[in-house]
Amino acid sequence: MAKVNEVTAMEVDDPNSNVSDQISPKFSINVLQLLKSAQMQHGLRHGDYARYRRYCTARLRRLYKSLKFTHGRGKYTRKAISESTVTEVRFLHLVLYMAERAWSHAMEKRQLPDGPNARQRNYLIGRLRKAVKWADLFSHLCSVKGDSRTSLEAEAYASYMKGNLLFEQDKNWDTALRNFKSARAVYEELGKYGDVENQVLCRERVEELEPSIRYCLHKIGGSNLQTSELLQIGEMEGPALDLFKSKLEAVMAEARSQQAASLTEFQWLGNRFPITNAKTRVAILKAQELEKDLRGPSADSLSSEKKLVIFDKVFTAYHEARSCIRSDLANAGNAENVKDDLHGLDKAVSAVLGQRTIERNQLLVSIAKSKLTRRRDDKNEKVTKPEELVRLYDLLLQNTSDLSDLVSSGRDRKPEEVTFAEECQLKSLAFRAQRCFYLARSYSLAGKRAEAYALYCHARSLAENALQKFQTNSNSDQVSTFI
Repeated sequence: MAKVNEVTAMEVDDPNSNVSDQISPKFSINVLQLLKSAQMQHGLRHGDYARYRRYCTARLRRLYKSLKFTHGRGKYTRKAISESTVTEVRFLHLVLYMAERAWSHAMEKRQLPDGPNARQRNYLIGRLRKAVKWADLFSHLCSVKGDSRTSLEAEAYASYMKGNLLFEQDKNWDTALRNFKSARAVYEELGKYGDVENQVLCRERVEELEPSIRYCLHKIGGSNLQTSELLQIGEMEGPALDLFKSKLEAVMAEARSQQAASLTEFQWLGNRFPITNAKTRVAILKAQELEKDLRGPSADSLSSEKKLVIFDKVFTAYHEARSCIRSDLANAGNAENVKDDLHGLDKAVSAVLGQRTIERNQLLVSIAKSKLTRRRDDKNEKVTKPEELVRLYDLLLQNTSDLSDLVSSGRDRKPEEVTFAEECQLKSLAFRAQRCFYLARSYSLAGKRAEAYALYCHARSLAENALQKFQTNSNSDQVSTFI
């Protein structure tokens, strides 16, 4: 009997005994770092939520299979994940990616071209509820099975998901505010510790949460945000801001609808065309607001990449306006006066669209020229070849030709239209000279000296001709813009 008691005592004191093995280990997950890495590598760098959702589905399939936690054949019955189920860290990953898949599906619906309709919005909110459910389960499991840091990050993640759901529902703004503030407080604290990468990620998440917090304060009357401040916040980047941006776009669309009531006509080269369709007014007003960003006092501080994004939005707005005008033309019937006004408006909008296309292509030329003489650096940034500039100038020549033909069409032309067509021809001369110059440079780099010399001489002749015509033109101050 004494020997049995002695053996039992030895087993308790033995660090390798089964009793010690029964103490459950504490799992550790760097939640924010894990999710940011997955999001950036699988679509969210470009806002592609459909691709990220597919990744989450594939990741879940691999986890189920590797954990031998599949649901079997026949009738589907989901296996519940409880505290006793979590025997390794991959079970926590399983719950986390379930939440991410539901969230990314909701965001995918939010990005539909015309916005979600009533049925799709109900589905969107249902997916966000599902994301909150899984995030709560993840937080609960981490509080039991995870270490203190993992538990804290999981709690912040669950608070963020709850805030997103209430934000989309447009109700309980005070509760949404509490959840966003709770998540911000956790990330602010976590940003003080750990490695540099983790600190940077936590600070970025705090910055992404700030606009949502300010918007919640605005909705409950605790802050007086101006429209300009909302727009500045909307320029920030990050997946956490996409719901805020969609909400901001809805607010701006409502504001444009109110402002569009005063936009009764479109002025272009001395012509005034009435705008009767409310959708056409809103589209043109949106394009004009975006154009102010390209020409306003803050335009110089914008990077070339941001300017290109703004140009794309301008094109989308003008194309939407033209689509509305074409629809009105189809429904105009035999009303000749209405048709004439709509044809004139379509011509004016098309001409402005052509001008913006030329400006965008000139921006592409300036970007290409800045990389022409640059050597390949450590980032392996692509260096421009002369052939690429030749192609861009071909596009500009085609743009100016199309714009000139458009403005020259019609019987009764005003002096402003004649002057504008002449300016298009002057631009074409400048673009021809530049195209010939870079074509000569291309031949020179290829070792064809004779052809390059002939092209350089022709480029000089074209440039002198263009300069002479620019100087005789009343708008001689535009020479530096095109040459």
